Amino acid sequence: MPQKVTSLQVAQRAGVSQSAVSRVFTKGASASPATVEKVKKAAAELGYRPNVLARAMITGKSRIIGLVVAYLDNQFYPEALERLSNALQAEGYHVLLFTIPNSSEGVEGVVQDLMDYQVDGIIAASVSISSGLAELCHGAGIPVVLFNRGQPDSGLSSVTSANIKGGHTATQALIDAGHTRIAHIAGWGGSLTGRDRKQGFEDAMENAGLTPFAIIDGMFKRDIAAASARQMMQGQTRPDAIFVGNDHMAFAVMDTVRTMGFSIPGDVSIIGYDDVPLAAWAAYDLTTMRQPVNRMVEATVDTMLAQINGRDTYSQTIEIEGPLIQRGSSLPPKGQRQ
Repeated sequence: MPQKVTSLQVAQRAGVSQSAVSRVFTKGASASPATVEKVKKAAAELGYRPNVLARAMITGKSRIIGLVVAYLDNQFYPEALERLSNALQAEGYHVLLFTIPNSSEGVEGVVQDLMDYQVDGIIAASVSISSGLAELCHGAGIPVVLFNRGQPDSGLSSVTSANIKGGHTATQALIDAGHTRIAHIAGWGGSLTGRDRKQGFEDAMENAGLTPFAIIDGMFKRDIAAASARQMMQGQTRPDAIFVGNDHMAFAVMDTVRTMGFSIPGDVSIIGYDDVPLAAWAAYDLTTMRQPVNRMVEATVDTMLAQINGRDTYSQTIEIEGPLIQRGSSLPPKGQRQ
């Protein structure tokens, strides 16, 4: 078996110091253009690849960020994780992705694994972290940032959309369209995201002097959302509008309502939350609250890097507002109809 080429051999071939080779292959380190050209030419001739793991042992930095997500069937997460990965890679970090069931046992095991990999930080997307686990990460010097999931009193930084305001805006749009029998199929009540959007719904209804037609926990699951919609639409009195806690459930609600013979928005207006790409497809044309994913990703990466580099040792709760995207699944406000 051929021997691995070392950085010392590259340095000798290029006529530079071994530390110069290290700088060339370390993102952000300083090296002159002439040195970079000589080192990369020598590395190519020798077939050299830097040993990332060895460098991590020396520097104490793996340049790896762990991404943990509970599920990928919600179309919001593949897009968000792709953008997070691209943004982190642009900063010189590699990404280690774990998918887990949203349970304390699953999260604990994965976080322990990530600590064994000596990751520089952990981004948990829609995953709760126990206080004990948060303290363990803090003690190990591993920053944790929650993405699209708030967790009060955890001591962890979080980045979300402005969920209470978003829920209020979506519901107010249905009220302004003249609807009075408005139901809400909420996200999982065990998550702050679901509770906040529900809170926004309830606030808007109370301010308008309206009683919710129904509030059902859809658990962020398609089948539960579909069954909930079927149950409501089978009654003698039906909702004339439904605010659904995310687009993933809203698509199931729309499919169910249509198969029952009802028209959207003629019989019932439907608004979702996220604005995933599928929402703009003609088959759905879903009115929805847009999660500002680019700004959420930017804030998450900035927060993570600030903590890794010791610039910020305090937890932050960042909420970013997004707009309502009016499409054909809901009636527009009365004053805007032609």
